[in-house]
Amino acid sequence: MGVKKPQPAPEKPKPEPQVLVPPVFDFPPLAARTRMLVPAYELMFGKLARRSLFDDYLHSGGVDAQIVLKQLGDSHADLTATMSTNGGEAHFRWQRDLKDPNTFVDFLVSTSKPTMRLSSSIYYPKYRIGAFGTFPLNMANRACPEDYGVMGLRYGSENLSIGASFVPFPSPGEVPYGAWLVGRKGNLSAGVQYKPIGGSKHPMPFTDLMNWNCAIGYGVGSSSPLSPSFNFALELVRSSQLVASFYQHHISAKVLNYRGGDETLNYIDLGLELATRVDKDKPTDDAGNSSFQVAASWQLHTDLLVKGKLGPSKSSAALACKFPPFFTCSITVENDHSKGTRSYGLGIRVEDFREARYQTLNRECTVLKQHEIDVDGKKRTLEFDFGPGNYDNLPTELKPIDKVL
Repeated sequence: MGVKKPQPAPEKPKPEPQVLVPPVFDFPPLAARTRMLVPAYELMFGKLARRSLFDDYLHSGGVDAQIVLKQLGDSHADLTATMSTNGGEAHFRWQRDLKDPNTFVDFLVSTSKPTMRLSSSIYYPKYRIGAFGTFPLNMANRACPEDYGVMGLRYGSENLSIGASFVPFPSPGEVPYGAWLVGRKGNLSAGVQYKPIGGSKHPMPFTDLMNWNCAIGYGVGSSSPLSPSFNFALELVRSSQLVASFYQHHISAKVLNYRGGDETLNYIDLGLELATRVDKDKPTDDAGNSSFQVAASWQLHTDLLVKGKLGPSKSSAALACKFPPFFTCSITVENDHSKGTRSYGLGIRVEDFREARYQTLNRECTVLKQHEIDVDGKKRTLEFDFGPGNYDNLPTELKPIDKVL
């Protein structure tokens, strides 16, 4: 009687390859929190993304520390304190809706330039109309009407934004403090901005071309991290300086596990700005010589970011790393080519990170699953099925920034 050979254990089915989707390193950008106080002209044409690329984590030297307290017994309020070698400031902010940063009250106290300032914005999505204002509180000598504050009205839709700002106590003959009109049709956007050099008292303010800026831009893709995008813009600043800018967001996948085939998305951002004088015979204070700068950013995964910026006079590189659940540290090295010097910067940020969760995509990039761990330690999975251009069901940090705002 033969001995039965042991049957091989049935092979376990291999898990379906997944693509890990890390959250964006910082969401939303800090500049987006007060966008309603700024003309829409300053945020279109890829300006918000380029500003974050060229400035964030690239410290000029010294030590910068920031503490973000997002819940002070009221989840609608938060406190941000920033300290550096040049001084410090604190922001207290309250907003009406957690998912809508357009209606808020912001109180600023600064020690670098002793300042107390109250800012507020109210926006009605049903009518697409908003009002905003910024008011200094502690100025002893108010020399001009602007020292009493600036107020404004705005209308905004997906394809049009128009607004104007005024001083609350104007002198006779004064004109609006500023105004803008921007529009978008498909991938093309254009706009003009009225921004007087000498304030509202500047003589012949509307007919002087030095008080006007204009821009035109062409963009492809959305501002969602899951969508590659490209933006090119030309801007004429005060009829004296022409600025050409380029911005591109790219995503790539890096293999994490060769046997399982798992991959993780990498976010890569590139930007370039080239400014040149067009009226060299008439130099002005705010239009310098021709210059350029180029920057690149690479988010390898959830907790690591590498950045670099290169210009004719200075170049810098930064490494930022998150240490959950509270700390973000960044190190910057800056070379001053004109002086032949080198400086180092250190940034420390303390904040309450997002909830414990991560996302995965299937290989066709059509279904996104969000895996969450609640307070009790239980795991749950949510699925989001989206097609090209449909980001409505995605988590907030993966939606296009214009949809969030």
